[in-house]
Formats: sequence, C-alpha cells, structure tokens
Amino acid sequence: MKSNISKLVIYRDLGEDSILYSLADAIEKLRSNSNGEHGNINKEEITYLINVQIHRLLNLATEYGFDINLWHNYLAFILATNENPFSITCEKVGAREGTVNQFAKNDFKIFKELFDYDFSEIEKELGINCFSIIENYQAVVKNGKRYNRSVSEKVKLLSTQIEQAKNEDEIFHIVTTFYRDYGVGKFGLNKAFRIHRKDNQLVIYPITNTSDIHLDDLIGYEIQKKKLVDNTEAFVEGRKANNVLLFGDSGTGKSTSVKAILNGYYNRGLRVIEIYKHQFEDLSGVINQIKNRNYKFIIFMDDLSFEEFEIEYKYLKAVIEGGLEIKPDNVLIYATSNRRHIIRETWSDRSDMSKDELHHSDTMQEKLSLVARFGISINFSSPTQKEYFEIVKGLAKQIPDLELSEEELCAKANIWELSHGGKSGRTAQQFINYLAGQIKL
Repeated sequence: MKSNISKLVIYRDLGEDSILYSLADAIEKLRSNSNGEHGNINKEEITYLINVQIHRLLNLATEYGFDINLWHNYLAFILATNENPFSITCEKVGAREGTVNQFAKNDFKIFKELFDYDFSEIEKELGINCFSIIENYQAVVKNGKRYNRSVSEKVKLLSTQIEQAKNEDEIFHIVTTFYRDYGVGKFGLNKAFRIHRKDNQLVIYPITNTSDIHLDDLIGYEIQKKKLVDNTEAFVEGRKANNVLLFGDSGTGKSTSVKAILNGYYNRGLRVIEIYKHQFEDLSGVINQIKNRNYKFIIFMDDLSFEEFEIEYKYLKAVIEGGLEIKPDNVLIYATSNRRHIIRETWSDRSDMSKDELHHSDTMQEKLSLVARFGISINFSSPTQKEYFEIVKGLAKQIPDLELSEEELCAKANIWELSHGGKSGRTAQQFINYLAGQIKL
C-alpha cells in the first residue's frame, strides 16, 4: 500500500498524519516485521497502530454519516475534499484538456487499487477483523442534525460510482464530473461558513447544519422578496449586482430571507460567509481567500449596528467601496439591521451647533456614507393586523392536527402578540410553536 501511495502526484498533499498515510505506515511495518527487518516491532504494537486509525475512521464516519463501506467512503472523501490546482480548475466546469490529466489518471489508478485493496491477509496474520467490519458497516441511524447530511450524501454517491468504475479513465470522468456538479473542498460541499483565528491564522470553516428554509415559507413581503431575488439572480448569473441592506423592525424576516436565498441558489454556486462586527478587520483576508474560487460568495452581516464610539464600520466602508483593492466580482455583502442608517444617530448629529465640533454635519455625513455603499436597501416593517393574521394562518397549516377555526386561531394569536412583543413574523412563529407543543402525541 505504501509504495503505491508514494507514487501519488496531484493528491499527494494529505498531511503526514492522515489516516491513509498512517495506516500505510502500520501495514508497511507489518510487512517489514514479517521479513525480519524490524524485529523490535511485535504484532501487538502493529495491531494497536491499526486500531488507532480505525478509531479515527469511525469518528470521521460518525461526523459525516458514512455507511456500508467506510473504507471506500473515506477514499471518496479524500477525492471530494482535496483542494489542489487540478481539482480547483475542474470545479464548476469539469475536465479540460491538458497534460495534467495524465498525472490525474495515474493518481486515479492508484485510488482504484486502494479501493480494491485486500485486507484479508493482514487480518489473518494479526488475528483481527476490523477491516471486514468497516467494509460491511451498518451505521446507527442518527438525526440529520448530528452530521453534515449534504456532504455525506455527495461523498457516498462518489464512493458508489468509483466502486463500479472499471479503470482510471472511468474514474477520471466520474471525479471531474463530480467537481463540475458539486465543486471541491469545503467551499464545494458546504453552504455556509464562519471565520475564526487559529494560531493567528485566519480560518474559514463550514457551518455543518443550516436552516432548511425557503422564500415560499416566508409569508407576505412579496415586494421585498422580489427585490432580493432579482439582485441575487443577477449576481449568480454573473451580471452586475448590488450590496444589499435589509433593515426594519425586529422579527420581520430579514435574516430568514438571506437564509432562504442561500438554500435557493446553493446548487447554482452561491455560498454565504457569516462575519460578525468584531471580525471586520479580517474582511480583506477573507476576500483574499475566496476571490479566485469559482463560486459566488455573499458575506452576511446579521443584526448590524454601531454605537457612536465604535469605529469598526470604517473597515467595512473601505472593503465595500473606497479602498485601493477592488472588491472581486464574485463577492457581495448582504447585511441586516434594525436601524435604517446602521450607525446610532443623536439629535446633535443634525445640527452644526456643537460645542465639540465646528462642522457637526460632516460627522453625520460620514455615518450616512456607510449606508450609501449599499446599492439596494429593502425595508421590512412590522405587519398590519390583517397581515399578521395571514402569517399566523399560513404557519398554522404546518400543524395537521390543529383543531381551531380561523376565528379562534386569530383570537388566540391576538392575545399572544399583546404579551409577546407585538406583531411580527417571529411572534407568529413562536405562537404556532406554542400551539404545536400543546398537541399530545
């Protein structure tokens, strides 16, 4: 196994501590031990080394919901997630002519050999059966929120297709088609992301579970949804599009609309990276990591607002428009805020008569200049009484066993909103959740 892996070229960079390399080292020590080259290494130690990697493989299988043949799933996972010049070039466009294809096919030939690797002699020599178990594995049924279902389904599909492939030419077609349809690595297989710093390095990591919400689930606000869809549609198709500010009353569906947009356009290459206010100084670093990828990225800033003493908005202004580096065409910024102008204003901002500053209106203009950098502003205001009842009735359809007439439903909804923060989509959803919780199974 190790001699084959050493011949990998394109998919060589897996990390020295990867399961594949570590398992190959253990098997190589077994072979050397059998030949008397390492008399100091006994079979118990080799069994221990193998079991460590089997443990890691089981953890990976649990994290991604792998099943049936965990060894094949793992190898397919490597091919699906390994970001290298070949795989990145193929993402969203598929195979292209070039000499690099020969190196790719040589690597795929090695992966085919790994897929067909016979562990029976190793099990017989060590008196173990762990490989037989992972190749015929029945996973415990888990809640879909316990693992990344999106990644799991795609990797298992790739695994099954490679199992049926006859040679490296077929695998080349299978893998490059997979890259074209789903992409590669974390950006290809996941919808949404957050950022954090690890060892002073900026890391973009996937959010493994996102809300399965769609725009049709958001009742009302048709004009607002159309503006958002039209802009996003233009962006995904490569036409000119604007940064968007969704502002208005709390609980009216601003954040929900962005989540729904992600679900609606994920299959067309849209991705969302959520960034918080305290991370704005990392915006340039984030854009630098995504600007050359073949996806459309929305940088999402939820519940955005600034107090008078906060200056992080200056980073945002420079990134959106005004810095020397041009924002790439595959990046837009969508923000939500309860404030129309995002930055807190005072009455003194609207007067030049200030004991602290001669031209106080200049300060006001500086604050408003951030909002001006969003080409589209969409207002989500609280619903009227009639609109609120329509939202409640629409959400109530999700409860099949609800035995309330429309009049009773609206009456109870009216009482609920009087003591739960007023009329909004969020209040309506909380009311429906309450009713659903009262129905005994």
